[in-house]
Amino acid sequence: MATEKLDTQVRREQIVQAALSLIGTHGLRRLSVASLARRIGLVPSALYRHFKGKDDVIEAVLQHIRDSLQENVRTARAETQDSLEQLRRLLMRHLAMVRDNAALPRIVFSEDVYAGRPARRARMFAGIRRYLDDVAAIVQRGQTDGQIRPDVDPQTVATLFLGLIQPGAILWHMSDGAFDVTRHAERGWRLLSDTLRTTAGLVPPRPRPTKQR
Repeated sequence: MATEKLDTQVRREQIVQAALSLIGTHGLRRLSVASLARRIGLVPSALYRHFKGKDDVIEAVLQHIRDSLQENVRTARAETQDSLEQLRRLLMRHLAMVRDNAALPRIVFSEDVYAGRPARRARMFAGIRRYLDDVAAIVQRGQTDGQIRPDVDPQTVATLFLGLIQPGAILWHMSDGAFDVTRHAERGWRLLSDTLRTTAGLVPPRPRPTKQR
């Protein structure tokens, strides 16, 4: 029974990854049970053992995205105790997630995904809201440790952090990969991290003029 359950989990993950690949290449409207089955070498009836249909697959894809965001946060926190370094590593993981899944902008911001499904939209918003809260918590920890300026609002910083990724990801998607989203985010991170550090913006004291004898 345990082996059967594992096989089911593996197969569901394969189907989700195939859906992401198809959406990234052909768009959401080209996604179908038949195209998914062909991609992973199944007959359509076999796919129905794991999902009720296309809409159920989309739900699983959105859940996969939310889970991936949380896993990125857990990994970044486990790798270092330095708050700014945690944010930097989280940014790099988020970028890798975008680069490896061209489908993300297409599905997360698609009106076709949420039309007539307010509960689905609310779940996705809650997932992004949780991600922002996690980023804000890292900022607060940095403030407690004296690494990040105490006068910045953690939630505002979290929104700015997400802003290092999302606009660049959309431009990357619209340009078919021509826009360098990694370079954009790295430059933006340098600006943001310099602003957040407790030493940012300090002007070195002017030397006192020497008295002339």
